[in-house]
Amino acid sequence: MADGAVSFLLQRLQTLAGREWGLQENIRNGVRDLQIEMQSIEALMRDADAMKNHDHQIKVWIQEVRTQAHAIEDVLDLYIFQQDQESMWKQWEMRHPISNLIHEVKTMLAAIKTRKERYQPSNQPSHQSKASTSSSAAETSTYVSVAPLIIFGMEKPKRKLVSWAMESNQKLKVMFMVGMAGSGKTTLARYVFEMVKQHFDYHAWIIASKSRTRTETLRSLLEELGCPREGSNKVILSKRLQNFLQHKRYVIIVDDLWEKDVWESIKLALPDANNSRIIITTRRGDVANSCREDDSIDIHKLQPLSLECAEQLFSKKAFGKSGRCPSALKEVSKSILQKCEGLPLAIIEMGRLLSSKSATPYEWKKIHDSLESELKSRGGLSNTMNVLSASYKDLPYDLKYCFLYMSIFPENNPVKRRRLIRLWIAEGLVKEERGKTLEEIGEEYLNELIGRSLIKAHEIDFDERPLTVGVHALMHKIILSVSHEENFCTTVFAGGAEGNLNGKPRRLSVQKQDFEVSLDLSCVRSFFGFGIGELKIGSNFKLLKVLDIPGTPLEEFPKVITGLLLLRYISLRNTKIKSIPDSLSNLRHLETFDLKQTLVTEVPKAVLQLEKLRHLLVYQYNFMEGIPPFDIVQGFNAPKKITALKNLQTLSFVKASVQSRLTRQLRMIQGLENLTQLRKLGVVELAKEDGARLCQSIGEMPNLLSLSVTSLNLEVPLELDAMSSNPPAFLQRLYLKGPLQKLPKWISSLHNLVRIRLKWSSLPESPIPALGNLTHLVEFQLLDAYTGTQLQFKSGKFPQLKILDLQRLEQLRSIEMEEGTLPCLQKLIIGHCRNLVYVPGGIGKLQMIVLYDMPQIAYQLQCLVHHIPCIHSYNKHGQLEVFHDH
Repeated sequence: MADGAVSFLLQRLQTLAGREWGLQENIRNGVRDLQIEMQSIEALMRDADAMKNHDHQIKVWIQEVRTQAHAIEDVLDLYIFQQDQESMWKQWEMRHPISNLIHEVKTMLAAIKTRKERYQPSNQPSHQSKASTSSSAAETSTYVSVAPLIIFGMEKPKRKLVSWAMESNQKLKVMFMVGMAGSGKTTLARYVFEMVKQHFDYHAWIIASKSRTRTETLRSLLEELGCPREGSNKVILSKRLQNFLQHKRYVIIVDDLWEKDVWESIKLALPDANNSRIIITTRRGDVANSCREDDSIDIHKLQPLSLECAEQLFSKKAFGKSGRCPSALKEVSKSILQKCEGLPLAIIEMGRLLSSKSATPYEWKKIHDSLESELKSRGGLSNTMNVLSASYKDLPYDLKYCFLYMSIFPENNPVKRRRLIRLWIAEGLVKEERGKTLEEIGEEYLNELIGRSLIKAHEIDFDERPLTVGVHALMHKIILSVSHEENFCTTVFAGGAEGNLNGKPRRLSVQKQDFEVSLDLSCVRSFFGFGIGELKIGSNFKLLKVLDIPGTPLEEFPKVITGLLLLRYISLRNTKIKSIPDSLSNLRHLETFDLKQTLVTEVPKAVLQLEKLRHLLVYQYNFMEGIPPFDIVQGFNAPKKITALKNLQTLSFVKASVQSRLTRQLRMIQGLENLTQLRKLGVVELAKEDGARLCQSIGEMPNLLSLSVTSLNLEVPLELDAMSSNPPAFLQRLYLKGPLQKLPKWISSLHNLVRIRLKWSSLPESPIPALGNLTHLVEFQLLDAYTGTQLQFKSGKFPQLKILDLQRLEQLRSIEMEEGTLPCLQKLIIGHCRNLVYVPGGIGKLQMIVLYDMPQIAYQLQCLVHHIPCIHSYNKHGQLEVFHDH
């Protein structure tokens, strides 16, 4: 309940007060007064939140405070705007100078405080205590009431966990069952508990919810075991528990764990012996991972129900004894079930709600279209809302706004990980920490939200990091509602009215075709467009900080953008703009400039004025059917002094040469050494004679994590040997495209490398011996990169490699793999290797083989079917000819 706007504002006030802005004394004092006032307000909000005080008076008070918090943010932004361009500031229609605005805000805050004190009920503390107790009881009873019903689709986990609990092992073993709220953790644990408890000397089931202290949890455990529980000292209780269970075999369920400390206090009190078992259910995957100290602790992640099981469960609840869906309801039922995304609690509650409605398509469509309302406190799905929202309420303050950010994006629209983190940074939601970049901290934020089972990974990269992320459809409905209540973001849907724009939205998410508004929207700080047609941005967005409108049908760079002086993030990705105006230099606060998949091929000198720029992405892919062409990546010509942008972390893809071979590009390559903060560098069209200069520059980039280098053309070799003395020690991804006379020696010293792709290298010698000792290498690709006839993988080499991709190795005749090589290989891709006559099988953990245009090994393929779980074979036209999938 405590408001994120206040916490966010405090960060900005602290930043402003802590810097030398040349503020007038009256303004400086005003800012400090506001900072102190907002600190007191935030503390009061946190106290109210801790006591579960959700009465109407507090809610009204929070709304008033939030409005003033936004007013303060407006004052700060206006001041920065004034500093940036005095002439434009004078054109801004204001009745009072900034000092007067600060005074007005202070007066309003004083009036809010007076009103709150005037109407404060005298008996509120006792009421709050009751509210807290009843709330906790309600959350606990939720699990008990649904437990007997969630049983579909868990046969495999049930067998696995019962077997685990019963297997003979003298050590104490622990199993964390992790899943989002409502995924059936408690039910599964209850089933296992009932199946095995009679085989143990003692058994106990305790709830470790947030409302219980560690001492209360220990006392509860003693009571469940039938042991005397007198005393309030945690040490005494722990000793009593240990003595009681010594030399005994026991099974204990710890349900609904939230904090690591609670488990630590229990673990320290338990004797380690006699085949005992502990099962812990938690929605906090991050807590489970932090507790995994050795092989005695395992983690079982609950998966959503399969579509078949979800349909069975839904039909049982929605259609009663018959369990059959009428044909007239099949389409709307399918759509409603999709919203549940295999979550057992959601399926059960949705079925219950619909069973009470008339079984007509009209009535069910009304429920489908009003799920956000049904998920509120008096709605038919309020129970689901209570369970799911508990995870959101548990978030620390610096993560609540980060999670609410997911409400900006359309439902079932996965968001790229890097995009999300850069947006958080642009909004000021990521706090600085010494020794870490903001991007690294943002990554930690995202990992914690995933660990808390709030955000889910959609696509997983080869290194197990998420490529795209999203939230459950019903959780998305819940945070849409919270976002509206807190005025975090206003969403304009297709067919929806635009009247809510009068409520001074801070963020605007347009999810409809064509958008034009004449209202004064100076209150909007972030604008997002999703699938919109024609878009007209006017000067009414004067204080905009984020402009994210990929895919908009733009053919020219909107000139009005360069007048939005506070912009920190611009994405015009997937538009048809061809050039950038020189007036871009006005945007002194810009941090991310994303022009990927546009027609821009040159960046003007104006970009050199953007000293805060962190990410510059200007390139497009020339997609074609089949194997991508050599020149698939089209980069841009950069000004020779681009190296003045000292804060750049991402630069891709910059052209190293131009047709006229002007000296400016040579100077640019030499000057890259000044970009010491670079994490990702992409260079295309590198001439042979420039290789040594590029190596020298890269050697001065100690933080580089990703490097992509493409030669001028297929006839021009890459000369990269000059980096042997000081290659980037932390490099993780390396992409080399172009002829290589030999593999650069420094590559074998890149012990942090996780991916290497060599394309069109035409190496006469096999690169396998040089790379086999890279212990962290996970993915290895050779595409037209080797002209020899044999590849040999020695025993003990490539210990972590999971993906091996071999394509267009036209002279290759055989692949030899000794026993013990590639122990972790999961996926083998072989394509267009015309002379290859043998495909090795039975390698390590190999799960999948993918073949492209390899008809000569069809017979071997049949032999491999028995021990390779998945085999796909495509002909030269890209059609699937052979498919096998266990």
